[in-house]
Amino acid sequence: MMPLRLPFSIITALLPCLVGPLVGLLITPETMAQPPVAPDTREVQQRVVKVYGAGGIKGLEAYQSGFLVSPEGHIATAWSYVLDVEPIVVLDDGRRFESTIVGIEPALELAVLKVDASDLPYFEVDKELNAQWGDPVLAVSNLFNIAAGNEPASVMQGTIAAVTNLDARRGTFKTPYRGKVLILDLIANNPGAAGGAVVDGKGRLIGMLGKELRDSGTGVWLNYALPIDALRTALGDIIAGRTTTVPKEENPVLRRDQSHNLTTLGLVLVPNVLESTPAYIDAVASDSPAAGAKLRPDDLILLLEGQRVGDQQTLIDLLRRIDRRDAVSLTIQRGNEVLPIRLQP
Repeated sequence: MMPLRLPFSIITALLPCLVGPLVGLLITPETMAQPPVAPDTREVQQRVVKVYGAGGIKGLEAYQSGFLVSPEGHIATAWSYVLDVEPIVVLDDGRRFESTIVGIEPALELAVLKVDASDLPYFEVDKELNAQWGDPVLAVSNLFNIAAGNEPASVMQGTIAAVTNLDARRGTFKTPYRGKVLILDLIANNPGAAGGAVVDGKGRLIGMLGKELRDSGTGVWLNYALPIDALRTALGDIIAGRTTTVPKEENPVLRRDQSHNLTTLGLVLVPNVLESTPAYIDAVASDSPAAGAKLRPDDLILLLEGQRVGDQQTLIDLLRRIDRRDAVSLTIQRGNEVLPIRLQP
């Protein structure tokens, strides 16, 4: 039978109608009467880890998921703002480790962490697997931070609804990855799920859960995974040391999570001495996006992407949601004038 091929926006728009309200069944003692997709769910859970780092304010969760890809403690996860600090990794058995970022692949929004441990259960990533439409899957992650300590990761059961090219956005900005993804008929891409594992009916790794995204055409929230076939080469290169794209503060494109901040735009604000200090510009760095947009000291930033900037912390939080390779639209007050400004990286 030939696989169904539809435009990405049509697929994502139809999924809620096709799969109904009972998709994404969470495996609990009450639902274990159904035969599991994988022969041993616990083996899969033991290879999934909880990752804790930056966040915890303004709707930015300070946690996500990851999975072990070597017995020496290499962990694949999503490259996100959570990794703005050296993350803490909690294994399935409850052991906690400080981790280091071994490398990243910005185009895939993939990061590889390393913990100081050995003889760990892990997923093999060097085997070619051909995941197809209709295949049963399990999505394993720490969605909503339900698991803590030695509690096992959450498991959701479903199928692959489609295999298609990603056409999605985060906020108003397109995502860097435009390759093949596995569209899932379960509500898998929840807060904390990014970096989780998707396995097939034999418990083999076939994908990594991506960050929360909306379809560019319909605005529908997506439930998807990046196929392991797309990640395999980057994972192998990073682990083997052939690629050491470690985030560097001086390189905006390689900064963690690719998010904008004051430094990447060339902005220095007045000292933040009050709880709600206004976002007045104190200085503008030469040869920066702010200088190119002719911003000046004493300009007051009122809006960022149409959202009110009430204080400096709000500005910083809003900037973290914008890919630093994208332009930034500001509305400023300069004297008695209100001016639109566009900062181009």
